[in-house]
Amino acid sequence: HVLDVGCGPGRHVVELARRGIRVTGLDISRRFLELAGAAALDAGVDNLVSLHRADARDLDGLDLGGPFDACVAMCQGAFGLQAGPAAACDPVNLGGDRRVLDGMVAQLRSGGRLGVAAFSAYFQVQHLEHSTFDAMTGTNHEQTEVRDANGEARPAELWTTCFTPRELWLLLQQVGVEPEAVHSVSSVGAYQPTAPTVDEPEFFCVARKP
Repeated sequence: HVLDVGCGPGRHVVELARRGIRVTGLDISRRFLELAGAAALDAGVDNLVSLHRADARDLDGLDLGGPFDACVAMCQGAFGLQAGPAAACDPVNLGGDRRVLDGMVAQLRSGGRLGVAAFSAYFQVQHLEHSTFDAMTGTNHEQTEVRDANGEARPAELWTTCFTPRELWLLLQQVGVEPEAVHSVSSVGAYQPTAPTVDEPEFFCVARKP
């Protein structure tokens, strides 16, 4: 039984269910959950999928049908996303991400695995375009636009926290899990056990709950 935190329109939910794995998807977006439900139905795996609307920072204490064998947050569906700049009470801007990890760990069974994707600070600094990067908080800020269901563009701001492998390893230890690996990956390529580099846009961390 896998918990997909920030499941979006259900890409990983459906693929896991196709492999016979029971999946619970969680997202804050009602529209994304509608799309995920439709995708599961179209794929004929809706019997293995349950969906919940909630803020990923409030996972601790939610009854989602766990404990889970694994909890994942892929493609910055939740972990690494900030609602704005750092607050005075959290100058390094880790509070929200720490809450996401704490909640994921709380939902895991003993011996369960945690899988978390995060943007690479190394890559972001090398390829900084049309955005600004706060070196203190590791937060990238950009102006962009999103489109609604009718294709109408609307301005939007994106705040994304980026990490080094060392930071991720230490953060995982702080939330009480045992880090096993940090890999360099790309969401448009293959996820493989590759040692961290400065050339790939993302890292993927694997840890185990004692």
